[in-house]
This record gives sequence, C-alpha cells and structure tokens, in this order.
Amino acid sequence: MTYFREFRVNWTTLLGGALGVALGSALNHYMTNLFAPELIAEFGWNKAQFALVGTLGLASMFVVPFWGRFADRHGARLSAAIGFTVVPLTFLAFSFMRGNIHEFFAITLVQHLFGVLTTTLVFTRVVVQRFDLARGMALSVLMTGPPLVGAVVVPLVGEVIEAEGWRAGYRLLAAISALGGIAAVTLVGRRAKGDAAPERTAARITLPQFLALVRHPAFVLMVAGMFFCNVPTIIVSSQLKLVLMESGATSQFATWTVSLYAVGVIVGRFISGLALDKVSPQTVALTALGLPAIGFLILASPAEQSWLLASAVLLVGLAQGAEGDIGAYLTSRMFDVANFSLVYSFLIASMGLASTVGALVLSMTLGATERFDLFLLFCAAITVVGALCFFMTGRGGHPPRIETSPEVTALSI
Repeated sequence: MTYFREFRVNWTTLLGGALGVALGSALNHYMTNLFAPELIAEFGWNKAQFALVGTLGLASMFVVPFWGRFADRHGARLSAAIGFTVVPLTFLAFSFMRGNIHEFFAITLVQHLFGVLTTTLVFTRVVVQRFDLARGMALSVLMTGPPLVGAVVVPLVGEVIEAEGWRAGYRLLAAISALGGIAAVTLVGRRAKGDAAPERTAARITLPQFLALVRHPAFVLMVAGMFFCNVPTIIVSSQLKLVLMESGATSQFATWTVSLYAVGVIVGRFISGLALDKVSPQTVALTALGLPAIGFLILASPAEQSWLLASAVLLVGLAQGAEGDIGAYLTSRMFDVANFSLVYSFLIASMGLASTVGALVLSMTLGATERFDLFLLFCAAITVVGALCFFMTGRGGHPPRIETSPEVTALSI
C-alpha cells in the first residue's frame, strides 16, 4: 500500500481517533477556564482551594498502566466506549452541583480516572495498527484534533454560559462529548476495505516477561526522555506570558506571542510527522526535542528584541508539537504493537509526573530568585538530556517480542 493510499483506505479510522481524543476528557483543558469564574462567584469558593483541582490529575498516573493493558487486551473500541460512557456523565454531574467544593473535586477525580480511556492512550493504538508508511503523519493528524475542535467548541460553550448559565454550559458539554464519543467509537470500529482481520489484541504476559519488557534499555530511555522533555511544560502551560514580560515584552506583544506558540505546536506536529515517515525517528527526536533548549536560553538571556523573543517561543512550540508524535511513533516501532498501550501508558504517566516536578522546581527557583532565569537555564539543560535519551533508543536493539503462550501462569497480566 502506498503512502497516500493508507489515508484513503483508513481515513474513517483516523477521523474517529481525532474526534475521540478531542471530545473526551481533553475538553477540560480548554473549558475549566470558562467555568472557574462562574463557579467561584456563585459558590464563594476560595481561589486557592479551587487551584487544588490541578493536583487531581496525578491520580490518573496510577491507573494509566492498568488502562493501557486493558486496551491491549480488549481493544480500543471497548475501551473508548467505557471512557465515553463515564466522561459525558461527569459533565452532566457537574451541572447538578450544589456548592460543596469537595463535590466538584470528587466528580473531577472520577473524570480523570476514566477519562484516560478517551485519550491518545487508546486512539493512537488504532492508528499505529492501520498506518505503516504514513504512521508519523497519521499520528500528527490525530493529535491536532484537540486544538482544532477546541477552537470551535470554546466560543460555543462560552456563549451558552453567558446566555443561560454555567449549568447549561456543562449540559451542552455532556451532549457534545456523548455525540463525539458515539461517532469516535463507530468510526474506529470500522474495518478498512478488504481487511477481514480484527483488531490485534495482546496475549497475557507473565510477570518475568513484563519485567524483561520494562527493564529493556529502550523502554527506560523512552520513559526518561519523556520525563525530561516535559519538565518545562509548566512554563508553556501557565507562565509563558509572565516570562516574556520579564524579558521586556509588552503585555500586548506577550499575548500575541503566546498565540504564536500555539501555531508553532500545530506546525511542529505536522513537520515532525512527515519527518518521522522519511528519516530515522531517533534523528528526528534529537533535532526536534533539542530545539527548545535554544529557545529557553534566549528567554533566559538579557535579550529584549521582539523578533528574538518570538523566535524563541516558536522554537519551543515547534518542539512541543513534536514530542507526542515521537513518543507514540517510537513505541509503535520499537515494541510489539499488540502491547502498544501498555508501553505507551508509562510514557503518559512519565509526562504527568514531569509536569508536577517542573511546577515544584519552578516554585523553588522563583522563591529563591524571584525571576525565571534560573529555571529557564535548568529547562535548557534537561531538555537536551531528554532529546539524547530518545536518540539513544536506537543503540540497544529492539526489545524481545512477547509471544502468545498456551499456558498462562498465575502471575500473568
């Protein structure tokens, strides 16, 4: 099958995956900011208390490997169906809250625990099984779903909140997520034309087999690389405007540059996807994931020129767009696709841990210097280490494939 024919044959699967990752728990990434002022104003919640909602995502780290194995054993369609049953119900539950902030935390926690089944953990699995020659670009298309859909849904929900209140906004979100989930599950369940083979699922693996898998140098390097590359995430997720203004940028220019970062993420995603299909993935990882180091060094320097600050942010954005594609692509190429979600789950957990560690380190460095310079230098160094980890995955050979065994021990998973 040719490069472009893979898209012609499997476009419904790709569309279903893009809708799935966009209309599940990822909606909260864009929506919490819309609802926060309304909830705080109506219920009188303390802003410091409300900020604690950001820590609840850590709970998902402990269930991600379990759900990853579940997806490998039972397939993406069943996994996504469970996720899209729970997530819309949690949006609906938000609309019935009566004012206790712990009620809000409890619903959010349930959404995090089951929302994993509506993320790339599940839907990248389908894509890597359907695409080979165009796998890198297909992953890029899949992962642009959330920002593109978010650009449409955010204004719509915002208007409903303004006109009818936050409860109506949550009910609209529940309906959007439910309809998106039905479409996603239906589309990813379709088989490509002429393909009679069902989705490939994993056999049970014994504990010794699992330990051999996670001890392999490629696995360790990928998890470490994903951790190191994501420690600086706190900067781009919530501090970028402050960093730019500290470097001398005006508030208006800083806002424009943050928008440039979002554009860089999308552009970087497509460039890396095409490169992964044409060049060694280790080379792409070293180049793409090493770029933020230059951007962080510029931001840490005394430079105040607008074009230089914009270039720095663009470099960081290009690499941020590449990292998710590279992690999923390397996982699919270096490990048995039947065990894709299990391996990839550890990369996702590593990303979550990195975000928490980055926030703690940033807090300490700001407390010591009241400036971002020290943390930006730290980010530059640790990003290079992460890029080198991904680059070194090609040095240890492929991990052994786990074969189906007629006998399953009591320690199998």
